[in-house]
Amino acid sequence: MKRSIAFMAAALLVSAGAYAQAPTDPQIAAIVVTANQVDIDAGKMAASKATNPEVKKFANQMVTDHTGVNKQAKDLVTKLKVTPEDNPTAQSLKKGGDDNVSTLKGLKGAEFDKAYVDHEVAYHQQVLDAVDKTLIPSAQNAELKALLVKVRPAFVAHLEHAKHVQSMLAK
Repeated sequence: MKRSIAFMAAALLVSAGAYAQAPTDPQIAAIVVTANQVDIDAGKMAASKATNPEVKKFANQMVTDHTGVNKQAKDLVTKLKVTPEDNPTAQSLKKGGDDNVSTLKGLKGAEFDKAYVDHEVAYHQQVLDAVDKTLIPSAQNAELKALLVKVRPAFVAHLEHAKHVQSMLAK
């Protein structure tokens, strides 16, 4: 589990600093869609597999909210006639998401719930760091930048909600 969190953190840090130059708008679009899909996939699994009602509720919210953000992102890139460009950050996010789902598949009960929520806390913090330090500052298109700014509070709320559930599970 720690390996997949570290892997995704590394992927987001690539977006936050390892580009020789800032990511392009098509690369940002791919990162945003991939990051949301990673959380949708984990959320769907947790919605069906979690045993704690608060974890299930949180997972369902992640699926709903991240599906909505992806729809907005896809609608915007269609409107702007921008094709999301695959890039190492998006690929790393996808691999990290796949690794996380694989790890979660092998867990049950309270162990699953804790692993899912711990991952969500770490993941949302890394996403926020990437949004703040790289994606928003690098976005050249005003509408893309505006979308990132608009959805940022939802990621903050997700992080706070995940931390709340995490603290409940620790009791």
